[in-house]
Amino acid sequence: MMRVGGRPLLAWPLLVVIWIYQRAISPLLPPTCRYFPSCSAYAVTALTEHGALRGSWLATRRLLRCHPWSPGGYDPVPGTDPGGLHTRDNVGGPPAP
Repeated sequence: MMRVGGRPLLAWPLLVVIWIYQRAISPLLPPTCRYFPSCSAYAVTALTEHGALRGSWLATRRLLRCHPWSPGGYDPVPGTDPGGLHTRDNVGGPPAP
């Protein structure tokens, strides 16, 4: 995968659209994201880590999950969870011994 500045080359146009949204549109809207990281931050990470095709798929799935009836919460991009914070053993309680 060709990279420019550490980011996949084909993801650049999509990243530019997200960055414009983050800087021009998002500050005008009230904070309503139910997830951490926010959907736009999730999309940037997904595109950076997984490239244009898979990153777009992951970001689209996340946007479809983001609605008023969603429980929300911590939802990292697959393969980027630092320290295993979101494993099956850790969901809903302290780490298993």
